[in-house]
Amino acid sequence: MAVKTSNQTPQQRHDEHREERIGSQAPGHQRATHDEAWDAEQQDNNIVPLTRAEAEKLFGPQVSRPSRVTPLKVVIAQMVLSLGATLLWWLFYKPPGDAALSAFLGGAICWVPSALFAARLKKLSGAETVMSWMIGEALKMGTTIAMFIAIAFWYHDVRWIPLLVTYLIALKTYWIALAWR
Repeated sequence: MAVKTSNQTPQQRHDEHREERIGSQAPGHQRATHDEAWDAEQQDNNIVPLTRAEAEKLFGPQVSRPSRVTPLKVVIAQMVLSLGATLLWWLFYKPPGDAALSAFLGGAICWVPSALFAARLKKLSGAETVMSWMIGEALKMGTTIAMFIAIAFWYHDVRWIPLLVTYLIALKTYWIALAWR
C-alpha cells in the first residue's frame, strides 16, 4: 500500500473521498469492498494539526496563552458554590437544618474528590502521564461513590433533593471554568 501525498487541504481530501464512496454506491455499482472502505477510512484519519500562526489567525492571539484556571481554583469555586447553595437551602427550606446539612454534603461529594485529584496533580508536579490521570479519575469516582453510599447508610435524615441539586450545581463548575478561560 503506497502512501499518497497531496497539496489539498484535509477538507478537500475528505470531500473527494466522500464523492468516491458515494459514487461507488450508486445504482448499478456494487458496494465498495472491505479493503476500499478501510483505505478511505485511513485517509479520512489524516489529521493535520494547525501551526501556531494558523491557530492564532482562527482563534485570536490569546490561543497560546496558558489558562488562568487551575485545579485548585476549580475546587475553591466548587466550595464557594456549594456553600452558597447551602445558605440558600437554609434560608428557603422549612425546616432548614436537615436540608442545609444535606446540601452541604451534596457539595462536599463534589469538591472533596476534586480536591484529592488536585492534590495528586500538585504532588506529581509536571510528571503527569495518561496513566496517572486515569488513576486520579478512578480515585475521584471511587471517592464520590463511597461518599454517596456512606451518606445513604449513615445519615437517615438526608434530604435528597437539596443534596442532589447542590451536587449538580458544584459539578457544573467545570463548565464555568472552561467558559472562563
